[in-house]
Amino acid sequence: MIAPTISTEGLRELLEQGAPVTVLDVRPPAERAEWSIPGSVHADAYDALRRGDPNALADFHPTNGGRVVTVCAAGKTSMLAAERLHARGLDAVSLEGGMRAWSLAWNTADVPCPGSTAPIVQLSRTGKGCLSYLIGSNGDAAVVDASLDPQIYHRVADEHGWRIRTVLETHVHADHLSRARAIAADIGARLCLPTTDRVSFQYEPLNDRDTVRVGSAGLRALRTPGHTPESTCYLLDDRALFTGDTLFLAAVGRPDLEATTEQSESRAHVLYTSLQRLVALPPETVILPAHTSEPVAFDGEPISATLRQVQDRTSLLRETEEAFVSRILTRLPPTPPNHHRIVALNEAGTLPDDPTELEAGANRCAVA
Repeated sequence: MIAPTISTEGLRELLEQGAPVTVLDVRPPAERAEWSIPGSVHADAYDALRRGDPNALADFHPTNGGRVVTVCAAGKTSMLAAERLHARGLDAVSLEGGMRAWSLAWNTADVPCPGSTAPIVQLSRTGKGCLSYLIGSNGDAAVVDASLDPQIYHRVADEHGWRIRTVLETHVHADHLSRARAIAADIGARLCLPTTDRVSFQYEPLNDRDTVRVGSAGLRALRTPGHTPESTCYLLDDRALFTGDTLFLAAVGRPDLEATTEQSESRAHVLYTSLQRLVALPPETVILPAHTSEPVAFDGEPISATLRQVQDRTSLLRETEEAFVSRILTRLPPTPPNHHRIVALNEAGTLPDDPTELEAGANRCAVA
């Protein structure tokens, strides 16, 4: 008996609707520890399923009596799990493509930003931890750090009565493939990047303190090199700061990607100076990074914090420059999978036909 499957979009819709569903993760514990589907449960049954153990998952029972969706890395072992549960009479299906396909799942949240007249929608790639944004004002919209299919941004913009006229990037990303150029090309929007010679396509360069208008709102560029040489944050009406991978909610950007050991140390010093510029902003400034290191729940809550909260959570921001550099260089996480290839594609402004395998795995741009 072959159990049925469910697509990433199908599971995404069930979770977004709050439907009764139990997501059963059958990957080895080490794989699950890096990234998982929000609210999923774990059964350490991977090896047992692979060797055909008849007792595999014998003790498993759904948590809420609804549909069971089994998950593994690529959708093969989860099919064995779904077949085993289906034979027991459970409504069990396997997630097509596993966690690799789930990396493209997404949800949205409205971002509260007191004092700003421009609504902000956060679009989260929940299976990857990428955070991008739509900002709307007077019918116009801008996209920041696009990491999802262009049609998703068009759909969300249409729901709000906005037309995307500007697409911005905070830097050349290493963890995900940028969709910024594809969105701009779709509708003839202007494509804005921090001034850099790293990319081989045309764009509108932004220098420090340049302002991009979005309807009646303004996005002011704050050059913050360190994570990458061109890294730039965007300050919306002095209320919200889109920080890219320079500053997270409890961590800072890593300075070593595409850099030698000596360059990493030099960039760490530069990053310290950039972060000091940011922490001088008003403490109620809303911080909106480009990534999160935790699975994003389907609860409609944005991933954001005030600058004061970020400072309280991030001890690196309270270090002297020498201590900061020393600590950040000794705490570097493993480099992102396939980051050389992802950077090369982002510098060229091109996308592969199927990005799932290239982008698989959690993001690793933060140092806590």
